[in-house]
Amino acid sequence: MEYLYYPGCSLEGTAMEYDMSTRALFAALGCTLTQIADWTCCGATAAHAMDALLAHVLPARNLALAEKMDLSLDILVPCSACYLNLKAVRQAVETDPNLLGQVNQVLSGEGLAMNGSLRVRHLLDVLSRDVDMADIAQASDNCMSGLVVAPYYGCQCLRPFTEFDDPEQPRSMDAMIQATGARVLKWDMGGACCGASSPATNPDTGRVLVGRIVEQAAEAQAIVTVCPMCQMNLERFQPDPIPVLYLPQFLGLAMGLSPASVGCGLNLSDIRSFLTRAAL
Repeated sequence: MEYLYYPGCSLEGTAMEYDMSTRALFAALGCTLTQIADWTCCGATAAHAMDALLAHVLPARNLALAEKMDLSLDILVPCSACYLNLKAVRQAVETDPNLLGQVNQVLSGEGLAMNGSLRVRHLLDVLSRDVDMADIAQASDNCMSGLVVAPYYGCQCLRPFTEFDDPEQPRSMDAMIQATGARVLKWDMGGACCGASSPATNPDTGRVLVGRIVEQAAEAQAIVTVCPMCQMNLERFQPDPIPVLYLPQFLGLAMGLSPASVGCGLNLSDIRSFLTRAAL
């Protein structure tokens, strides 16, 4: 399997471990990720507040670059905010030909044009629908047996696009976690909001929202996420320490990848207790 890869800004900064573990995991699964050449910021969060057309042009530029590379491949996006922006502009130009013309007029300055032909997919979509769980189970050899893991999805990979999971009762991580031998925590906070960017200016909001999530995860040995913003909020505002890992980190460790190769030294939360309990 091969995919075009859009890492996004967070994965080159605060979420480098997400990028490292994604690349390492997909290599272990025998998949090829080809990074979109000359990709740039998709405009999350600030562009929408500044200029409506710019908010479409920024993600459209990356889609146009991808279309120049290979029209036969899907675009894999790990960051939920990036996924939302790229997917939103693709849908917007499908329903509004005038918008497509405006976007391409701006892009023409670089000799680019977007037609919206490529499929934009979240990392979780690809892992849950394209990967054989038997491959994960065989490689992990039940090594996470005895551990309880809380799958946390956040908002943006589930809403408003319901491509691969139920936003009210998400379950797409369950089979992956179970394939490692771990038990999935039964809870109702998997799709609850962590506050997104609002805790940056109102930390009390983060403490309240994250506190509710972590309280329900008390039985788990780790929370597993698929969103850089969620990861940051869960690590920063948790009232009681609990390891927070990206899903590719968790799966990579289960499949025998070294902690260093999946960026475990970069996590803000202290994950040593999880590594010890998993004998890693």
